[in-house]
Amino acid sequence: MTQDLTPFREKIDSLDRQIVTLLNERLGCAIEIGKLKRSKGGQIYVAEREDAVLRKVAALNKGPIKREALQAIYREIMSAAIALEKPLLIAYLGPEATNSHIAAMKKFGASVDYHPMPTIGDIFTAVEKGEADFAVIPIENSTEGSVRETLDCFVDSDLKIVAQIYTEISYAFISDSPLNEVTKVYSKDQALAQCRNWLARHAPHAQLVDAPSTARAVQIAKTEKGAAAVANEFAAAHHGVGILARNIQDKADNTTRFFVIGKNSSGSVGERRDMTSFLISLGDEAAAHSGALLKMLMPLAERGINLSKVESRPSKKRPWDYYFFIDVTGHYDDPEMKAALSELKKFCPLVKWLGSYPSVA
Repeated sequence: MTQDLTPFREKIDSLDRQIVTLLNERLGCAIEIGKLKRSKGGQIYVAEREDAVLRKVAALNKGPIKREALQAIYREIMSAAIALEKPLLIAYLGPEATNSHIAAMKKFGASVDYHPMPTIGDIFTAVEKGEADFAVIPIENSTEGSVRETLDCFVDSDLKIVAQIYTEISYAFISDSPLNEVTKVYSKDQALAQCRNWLARHAPHAQLVDAPSTARAVQIAKTEKGAAAVANEFAAAHHGVGILARNIQDKADNTTRFFVIGKNSSGSVGERRDMTSFLISLGDEAAAHSGALLKMLMPLAERGINLSKVESRPSKKRPWDYYFFIDVTGHYDDPEMKAALSELKKFCPLVKWLGSYPSVA
């Protein structure tokens, strides 16, 4: 058996030597790029370049490696390159091992630095003050909808959306106590909502308690007798707490969308692969005209700009006054987008650009 494997192992060893040599050569190029960027004040992390690289390598792939695996490898290569160009600090909703932490690592890899923050508001403040270069924040879940705190933070912030991440979310029931002795279940409100049917069937007598994050819930479950947490398996392993049940989310395809935010938006990817988000207020127009929302959407529709999301939130300035958050296809700098915005500004008191970013590669 060993003799049969020898030629293949020798070939693998030879290929590994070539791969390591080529990786260091590639990273050498990244160091030079970093020097040029720093000398001209350019951004180190460029979402549209990342998108182009991931799409390019996927197009080159002839197998047998899967597209997702190849792109994951290249994300780590780019993470190492970014770290050589300039150390980056990425803020996320903490503590460690939250879903936001997992999404951040999925996007930026293992070679950058991460900093947990207690609230989404604190995350925005950290990036605004330059205490973090970028941040990863949850924006919406496929089961429970938008994260209201994130939407509200965009109202007063000048930060821009740089990129987006979609992450499948799988929850576990985590406790060192037997299931029949669990009296309290801790987790983030959205996580509890995403598992409400399982909890109603298997822990009907337990009190559901909102926690600042899923990872914080695991910390509580570790120290409080009769307590359990709803969180990901990574958090259970990270904090050394047992898992009583896996995949307890009510929907099999439970997915959360995250935004990367920073001080500058991304450039255009082109080929209709950009997304743009806006915050729009209709003001008195909404009260005066029953078709005000349709009127707001028409300048976009007439120019072939597709609407992928619209969500309303109270402005908190006066009763029944709302902001509308919308996601559309295209980039802020596209001529059609500029024309639509010019028309919108004629009757909307607020048209705020939240950022343009690549669609998922």
